[in-house]
Parts: sequence; structure tokens; C-alpha cells
Amino acid sequence: MPDTTLPVFLAATVPASGRTTLDGEEARHAATVRRLRAGERLVLSDGAGTMARCVVDAVQAGRDPLLTLTVEEHWTEEPPALRVLVAQALAKGDRGELAVELATEAGVDTIVPWRATRSVAKWEDGTRGEKALARWRATARAAAKQARRAHVPDVTEPVTTGELAELVATTSLAIVLESDTPDRLTDLPLPGTGDILLVVGPEGGITDDELATLRQAGARAVRLGTTVLRTSTAAAVALGALGALTSRWH
Repeated sequence: MPDTTLPVFLAATVPASGRTTLDGEEARHAATVRRLRAGERLVLSDGAGTMARCVVDAVQAGRDPLLTLTVEEHWTEEPPALRVLVAQALAKGDRGELAVELATEAGVDTIVPWRATRSVAKWEDGTRGEKALARWRATARAAAKQARRAHVPDVTEPVTTGELAELVATTSLAIVLESDTPDRLTDLPLPGTGDILLVVGPEGGITDDELATLRQAGARAVRLGTTVLRTSTAAAVALGALGALTSRWH
């Protein structure tokens, strides 16, 4: 079993054996933040399931840091047979990034930013929206490394409610988290394979029209428990429940 205490760094490719290098921002973090030195070990990941434990042969510091590594062990982790996608409504401030961080740590496979009607953040087309999306993607990368995940979740382009309804129709099961419904997550028959889509609304909640559109596309509205969760925490709690209720944690 690979050592789960070793720091993880992302690389474009991960060789199966021999020597390789780590450069760019990942090398800068390894050399200046983690202060790794020759003889220490780390894990390289391509973010798509391939990982390798490596020993550091040499560290070149300075403006263009470079780590020379030797691969000691190489392995591939397959994605789960049952994937979970989270449609996360855009949230104000750093709550959206917190939602991405927590969902990534909890094992989400894909994050779909949703332009919900009551979202305070709008992510208009252009530079501002591109920067916001880049922050979500950077947050997912950092959280995946912190959690030592073999797969970095994809963060897609933002979608409208109509586009989200189209996605609902393609999944094995689509779940809208809604506190004002009698049905519970534990009441649903859950698939063993395929995709589950979790829809998380904004701070002001999902509108009746949005809920009707998603239900018409095939989504089921359920509640997680007796309390109302923040938009930043709901997906992570639901992912934990799905991990226990399905084979995802096996």
C-alpha cells in the first residue's frame, strides 16, 4: 500500500520507471514551501489516476527550481464505478471555493458550476467569469493534492438551468437537495454504476420554476436530514452519505 503521508505533486506525465523531473510551480512549492531535500520522498500524480512514489535525487533552487527524481513505485487507480457529479450553484464571496474544496476532499468526480436564479455571484462572460472559474479549478487541484487523491475532479464551464436539465436527463440518478420536501436521501434506490448528479442550490434556495424544470427532466428532490445546510457544505455531507450508502467507499 502506498505511503499516504507523502506529499503529492501534480505533473503532466508520470513515468512508470527511471528518472524524471518536477518543475514549475509544483517544483517551487516542493523546494521552498515543503523544503524537500535529496533523499526524501514524494508522490507524483497526473491527476487522472496514475501515481508514482519517487525519491528526490537533487534539488535545484532559485528562480527556476527543478527536482530530479527516481521512480520507486508506480500504480494506477481506476475511477469509481459509480461517479458523483455535483452541480454547485454559484455562491458569493469564498463560499463557492469552500464548496469546491470540501466536495473534492469528500470525493466528487466532476463539479458543474450552476448559474442559479438566486445566485448572488453571476460569473458574467468575459475576464471576470474566467478568473472565477480558474479559482474553482485551482481550489479543486489543491484540495485533491491535500486529500492525496489520484483523480483531480473536473470543473466544467458554468451552465444555465436549461443546460443543467439536459445533464439531468443523461445521468443514472439526479438528486436535488431540498430541505422542504418529505422525501429523504435514504429513501432512494441508488444505482451501483453510472453517474449520480447532486444539485446544490444557492444561499437563497432553488426557485419553484427551477425545481419544476429539473423534476421534469427526471430529477428527484430529497432532504439530507432535519437541518438546513449551507450551500458550501451540502455537497460534502451528501457525498459522505453516498459513500456509506453505496460501494464508493469499498
